[in-house]
Amino acid sequence: MLDLLNDLIWSKVLIVMLIGLGLLFTIRSGFVQFRYFGSMFSIFAHAFERQPGQLSSFQALMLSVAGRVGAGNIAGVSVAIMLGGPGAIFWMWIVALVGMATSYFECSLAQLYKRREPDGTYRGGPAFYIQHGLGQRWLGIVVSILLLVTFGFGFNAVQSFTVASSLHDTFGVPTLASGVLLTAVIGMIIFGGIRRIAKWADVLVPVMAFSYLAMALFVIGSNFGAIPDTLALIVKSAFGLEPAFAGGIGAAILMGVKRGLFSNEAGLGSAPNVAAVAEVKHPVAQGIVQSLSVFIDTIILCSCTALIILLSGVYQPGMEQAGVVLTQSAVASVVGEWGRVFVTIALLLFVFTTLIYNYYLGENALGFFTEKRSPVMVYRVLVVGLVLWGSVQDLGTVFAFADVTMGLLAIANLVAVTLLFKVGLRLMRDYDSQIRAGIEQPVLDPQQYADLDLDPAAWPAVDAAASRPTNASAAPARAC
Repeated sequence: MLDLLNDLIWSKVLIVMLIGLGLLFTIRSGFVQFRYFGSMFSIFAHAFERQPGQLSSFQALMLSVAGRVGAGNIAGVSVAIMLGGPGAIFWMWIVALVGMATSYFECSLAQLYKRREPDGTYRGGPAFYIQHGLGQRWLGIVVSILLLVTFGFGFNAVQSFTVASSLHDTFGVPTLASGVLLTAVIGMIIFGGIRRIAKWADVLVPVMAFSYLAMALFVIGSNFGAIPDTLALIVKSAFGLEPAFAGGIGAAILMGVKRGLFSNEAGLGSAPNVAAVAEVKHPVAQGIVQSLSVFIDTIILCSCTALIILLSGVYQPGMEQAGVVLTQSAVASVVGEWGRVFVTIALLLFVFTTLIYNYYLGENALGFFTEKRSPVMVYRVLVVGLVLWGSVQDLGTVFAFADVTMGLLAIANLVAVTLLFKVGLRLMRDYDSQIRAGIEQPVLDPQQYADLDLDPAAWPAVDAAASRPTNASAAPARAC
């Protein structure tokens, strides 16, 4: 049943939607992800600014990277190569490059339609821009349920499985014992709230990302001469031109799109939940920052894993091995058996923050349609149970379950972003006009968006004369 649903969702619908809509967003926006690529770094000059009790733009970025960087970067890439061949990596790159535009728009919309909570924090995401942008609360509830099931249950099971199989391969730890340990840790942490999660992510995400990147560069550097041939193998395999993978172009595209979305989440509707909680002066600023996290996740970290596997010589066409075990074997073949331990530790750090991130997304989704505490407690118990369940399952079952829920969530979110695309363009042109007028840090003037259902507590009135160019209002009006 899971295989039938996955075939329908991914082979018939999502490949067209993800790549097609990503290209549409890219072209209609004037290649916004490339136009503002330099700004993704320079914007950090203001990314640490925040009000007391709020999350800064940088914290929101680290939190989203913490969620994106996880089992998908280590196990997901391995699975993509095993089932789709080296060509799957090429399609992961394509999904990421066009997905940067998708992430830009969905995160900008999440910022625009966010709501201020009584405690001063913000809440937002796909359910909120569906309700307040499209006026369809029922669809917002459906998306919230899908988000809860996908991240709270499906993705957490995948993360748990990956850690359990890694510890079993490296140290011989029984998978059930790993599952019990993970459930205990998660149970102690999930009561801490979003601020504690952000505090941990501020430290752990840069440390784990740079450590893994350093190891990857060492492995890649040890085989530097083989890099051109390996890159050629990836490209040729993507189009069925490599004899060892002839006829596998369909599998390469399918696995590249699947595992690419699982890893970077562009268009999935998860990152907007985190983007909405940041304190920024203009929604587009957070859209630009969040677009960078897609680049970091797939173009940098996933590519490193792919090169480690392909350069090591461990991978052979048709081989079957648990995803993370292939990566561990590849590293160990270059640096020795201690490489398995390193990958296991890196994975533990990756999964630690990702599990917490996934839990938060589920609780945030639950809060959209109920404020009662009893459903939250039930949800927490179920999260712990699914973490334990995932640790003792097989690779196919865990990924198939996650793929179905992820696919349904992506379809619903992409439809919503498409329907709100003109609003996204309006925001982008407003931001562009202020940048062209020499305003270093553009500010959203809510009076220019009086026709939209915005929260005045989240976007208070500003001194338009002081913060905007005199003709800035004309551009967004034409964008409608």
